[in-house]
Amino acid sequence: MNFLRNLLAAILGCLIAFGIMFVMFLLFASLVGSVEDTETIKSNTVLELQMQEPISDYVGNTGNDPFGDIFGTSHGLDEIVQAIQVAKEDESIKGISINNNFMLAGWAQTQSIRKALEDFKASGKFIFAYADFYTQKDYYLASVADSIFLNPVGVLDFKGLASEVLFFKDLQEKTGVKMEVIRHGKYKSAVEPFLANEMSPENRSQIKALIGSLWNSMLADISEGRGITIDNLNAIADTLGGRSPRLAKDSGLIDGAIFYDEYEDRLRMALSVNEENDYNSVTLEDYLGRSNKKGNKTGKDKIAVIFAQGEIFYGEGGKEVIGQGIINNAIRKAKDDENVKAIVLRVDSPGGSALTSDIIWREIALAKEIKPVVVSMGNMATSGGYYIAVAADKIYAEPTTITGSIGVFGTIPNIYGLAENIGINAEQVGTNKNAVDYSLFEPMTDSFRATVQESIEEVYGTFLERVAKGRGITKAQADSLAQGRVWSGVDAQRLGLVDELGGLDDAISGAAKMANIEQYGVKKYPRYKTGFEKLMEDLGGASTKTKDDLIKDEIGTEFYSLLKQLKSAMQQKGVQARMPFALDIK
Repeated sequence: MNFLRNLLAAILGCLIAFGIMFVMFLLFASLVGSVEDTETIKSNTVLELQMQEPISDYVGNTGNDPFGDIFGTSHGLDEIVQAIQVAKEDESIKGISINNNFMLAGWAQTQSIRKALEDFKASGKFIFAYADFYTQKDYYLASVADSIFLNPVGVLDFKGLASEVLFFKDLQEKTGVKMEVIRHGKYKSAVEPFLANEMSPENRSQIKALIGSLWNSMLADISEGRGITIDNLNAIADTLGGRSPRLAKDSGLIDGAIFYDEYEDRLRMALSVNEENDYNSVTLEDYLGRSNKKGNKTGKDKIAVIFAQGEIFYGEGGKEVIGQGIINNAIRKAKDDENVKAIVLRVDSPGGSALTSDIIWREIALAKEIKPVVVSMGNMATSGGYYIAVAADKIYAEPTTITGSIGVFGTIPNIYGLAENIGINAEQVGTNKNAVDYSLFEPMTDSFRATVQESIEEVYGTFLERVAKGRGITKAQADSLAQGRVWSGVDAQRLGLVDELGGLDDAISGAAKMANIEQYGVKKYPRYKTGFEKLMEDLGGASTKTKDDLIKDEIGTEFYSLLKQLKSAMQQKGVQARMPFALDIK
């Protein structure tokens, strides 16, 4: 028995020792890599900007993760913009090469990166762009470049923006599975796909106005970058004047149709490097190790930047979900930190739970009593996302931000039709008249619908009060801008729903002015788990790949997006302040 006990102890000791040695090896390799990142970038180097992974506003403390590179940690918009800003002042970096295909970012995120590139180019350094295939979003980003090139057999997609909405009314009738809907707001069309088979005039009107405003904002930037009038750009889109490399060049969308090796020759010429020599280049991934250390603002005084991204659900929340737990905790930390002089809340959300939105709104209102609070809107800050924003002293939005959607609704799944078809009958027994108020297996009663409608109206009224108080307007004025309608950042500023057009950096600068500070650092919240912490979880038996990741791998991105919409509809609990439709702008 003693022998067996000693043997097991020896085996366990060996495993622990090997584990410690493995961790030390990874740490050493990471530190060596960090040194290389900051010291081995040669002079006369091109920064290669290639972004083919999904981009979030913030991924959480990756700059402090020594294992980030080893475990393939993704990088946020904040880091990408910072890298471009550092490259502008970096004497080793002479230019940027945008070699991007199928950029996975929102329009406002793309616009933020494009603005950073404009600032980079203003320093006198060059920007070139090349692609085998330009999507409209890729081309919008590339249009900031001094010269744009396309593969001789490549394609440039430039045809205007469009949006598609799926409707499920017939599917519900055929399956007997339906969503019972109660709503307020004639534009509140998140529930429209469950009520009809075609788009309502109100929904069609708001989508057309929204994508028209986004398109006009894009065209203004492209027009300035390429020297083509907006009228001519619209004519090119209408005639598909960029559908071939020859037409794209003739229309002025690109500067040449060349192969990639010829593009590299252009880079050598810009760097004054002989053709027989390789030019120096560094990838964005590698350069982030340098920029994360050099680009941070410093000072004892701090501006806290709190990132709220994802749908809003009641609970703790996380990297892709806004919950009152993680967000309110971050707000309290920033509010109670004496070194933090102002708070910036970065919102990228289609909304969600009205209750959670109000809980977060209250925490922001309390923080505003202590120090200035500014909101920066990302791709989207609609419904619940706008709800939490109106508590701030000032709101910034990008021109291409989607915002507004001041309205609420409730959806409740019902399978009475399916149950009746397959022979299921449900009987209820209760102690009081309303003890059994609703059953999944029975049609919704008029009394229950009236009760839910009453709750919807109360929440909508509260929403309007929050907007009216936050924006300094009457409740009637708030209602005229509400009804669930969405607006672009440009229209939102015109209507007074936001104060300024600008990105996160503008919001931070604005917060610093409100706090009367000039020298300051930036402190980001919340903190998410690092690659090393995820590894430890994995070694402890918890997989780092989520169930959703596995499903997406199996069925593909398009079908996964549809599945996610249906799943989100089924999971909604309580009154919802949510984006009025699943918007995929192409």
